[in-house]
Amino acid sequence: MANSQPLPELVHAAQRSAKASLDRVSEILKCAEGQTLSDAQSKEIASETDSIKLVSVDIFTMFEARMQRHFKRGPLSRKVEAALLAAGHAGVADRLHQYYLAINVLKHGRGASHRELLNNKSAMLVATQDNVEEAESQGVPTCLIDVTSPHFFDELAATILDAYQFLERRQS
Repeated sequence: MANSQPLPELVHAAQRSAKASLDRVSEILKCAEGQTLSDAQSKEIASETDSIKLVSVDIFTMFEARMQRHFKRGPLSRKVEAALLAAGHAGVADRLHQYYLAINVLKHGRGASHRELLNNKSAMLVATQDNVEEAESQGVPTCLIDVTSPHFFDELAATILDAYQFLERRQS
């Protein structure tokens, strides 16, 4: 049986995928030159945005699954956050918590995680409170978390890798 890829390799592959989608969105917007997007352009941007959402959820889920072995049971992100705080890594703990909330919003939509992000004063993530139902009825792509914002995915990847390295060093 072949060994599965190490988590850092998976994170880097996910980064390449997200970057390709972001580059395509930028290219479409550049070609539009501030004009109203065509239906085809809007659909392609929505498709690329969905790809980024999916790769974000997938890589965070992979991180949680691979790192669960460091703890007996329970919600991994909270346990990692607590361990990071106890070791004096408050910055990484805060970033992990913010991305945990963002991934929950991407998976489940509005709810407690979305409200917490909206009430958070951090500018790290862009959470929106647009009227999603109204926008969707007009055919406008929507997202409660702006996954196309600068550095969203790169910071997610860096946070996962920082937490991964912390847990791996802690186990040694």
